[in-house]
Amino acid sequence: MKPERAPDRRARLALSAATAVLAAGALVGGLAVTGAADPLPGGLGPCKPGKCPPTYPDINNDPVQWRDNAVNIFVGGDFLVREAAAEAEGKVVVLGGFDQAKREGVSQVYNVGVAGVGSRVVPDNDTAFLSVGGNVTVAAGQRLLTEEGTVTGKTVYAGTVTGTVIPDPVKDAAAVAPYTALRDELTAASRCYAYPKAGDSTPRTPTGTAVNNGSETVFTGDGTSALQVFNVDFDLESPSGGQQGISFANIPANATVLVNVLGDDRTIDSYIAGLPGLRDRLLWNFPDATRVKFEGTAQFAGSVLIGEQASTATITMPGMNGRFFTTGNLTHASEPGGGGGQEIHNYPFNGDLPSCDEDPTPTTPTPTTPTPTDTTPTPTEPTPTPTDTTPTPTEPTPTDTTPTPTEPTPTDTTPTPTEPTPTDTTPTPTEPTPSPTDSADGGATDGGMTDGGATDGGATDGGGSDGGGSDGGYGDDTGGSTGGDTGGDTGGYGDDTGGHHGPDGGGQLPETGAGTGKVVMGVTAAGLALGGGLLVAVSRRRRRRDGAA
Repeated sequence: MKPERAPDRRARLALSAATAVLAAGALVGGLAVTGAADPLPGGLGPCKPGKCPPTYPDINNDPVQWRDNAVNIFVGGDFLVREAAAEAEGKVVVLGGFDQAKREGVSQVYNVGVAGVGSRVVPDNDTAFLSVGGNVTVAAGQRLLTEEGTVTGKTVYAGTVTGTVIPDPVKDAAAVAPYTALRDELTAASRCYAYPKAGDSTPRTPTGTAVNNGSETVFTGDGTSALQVFNVDFDLESPSGGQQGISFANIPANATVLVNVLGDDRTIDSYIAGLPGLRDRLLWNFPDATRVKFEGTAQFAGSVLIGEQASTATITMPGMNGRFFTTGNLTHASEPGGGGGQEIHNYPFNGDLPSCDEDPTPTTPTPTTPTPTDTTPTPTEPTPTPTDTTPTPTEPTPTDTTPTPTEPTPTDTTPTPTEPTPTDTTPTPTEPTPSPTDSADGGATDGGMTDGGATDGGATDGGGSDGGGSDGGYGDDTGGSTGGDTGGDTGGYGDDTGGHHGPDGGGQLPETGAGTGKVVMGVTAAGLALGGGLLVAVSRRRRRRDGAA
């Protein structure tokens, strides 16, 4: 094989070094660019068509006209329905078991998928309103419904069914298969949002302050950042353990608000009737807690993420308005002996959250390590050509300073008749070269970057519906809307003589909250829910992801 000429080899080395510099620069730049903002894992959060509303309506009991096939409630463990809880609107996914055992004397119905009073944005008909990876257990005399009027969905389960489920549930061993990876992904995201450096317990740098002044917790932003970050290491309740207000100030229009609630046992006890303008862009993140309690008389606003898989979250607030994602267990209840009608309503999360695809502290070397100007040839090609006894300065032979001619005749002393040959045994090089320092040619190592993909949880269709009656609405002073077992439980927030959703042989108590006072859930509460005490409509985020889960 023909030896490579020195100029060609020097050019090749320079090109290799330059390529390494460009590759390293591209990698560093790529990390910087992708570390900006992402949705929740699996595309969770935004509305998934269906027929998404241009703006989500505030709480109402109007006829259903909009559809959202995204997961509204994700439970990594078990979902328990207790006391007098009433409804879970939107698509519900439970990796563990679903267990309904409400107390006697209240409505014995629990609705999933469609709520009589809520956003009234529900999944498409004949799809899985409730997907359960374990068993479905409904106490004797109670009913689990996934229908209301012309709206009808399915309960799909992988284990067994005990009790009454209407419409008939559908057994499917893969009922939650599209969602199983979400549990670990949500745990990792929750940690990343609160603690950006892997393995480091240093919280994310806040952009604002959160102060509990006793009667209210006030969040004050910096007024400019597109992502407003708050770190909270206390309970949002009064010093005596009672309810308090929650307010936000100095938040730019369209900013995402991330509240990291730190600690292993946290309570939010509030009476707020929404947070105007923030509901669709506010995430309450609990990365550490093994116990979380939402109590009081609030129509709470914003989405919730609980990252600890060994956790139990309990909701006794009358209304949760936003996505609810927990990797642990969820108990939906009222306070023991307290008023009923607790509901989780279907509202999206449209915020932009910190990217967690890459290590936030990458170790990729900077492009200063390559040496593109080092053109010293390597000592692996030292042999001069046979016809040239003069060493080339640009390719020294470090181990031999005396070139060896290939055909010397130092021992031939017999002269020829015409041209006598002198006995000259010492060739005379004209440019002897001293031994150069042995120099190795350094190359540049080009690292690669692994691009993590987003797992898109799909929706599992299932089937089923309840056969009749609206499970919601607002009752009047004579006891709420009347309902029976054959027509579905109806009614809404009743007064002292009735109950939420109407009784099945008994009404619900009117008081609600965490033992902090009574709220009459009749005309007064209807005014609170549909009037000034409800969420103010917010402009939806312009960003939608068609592939969202």
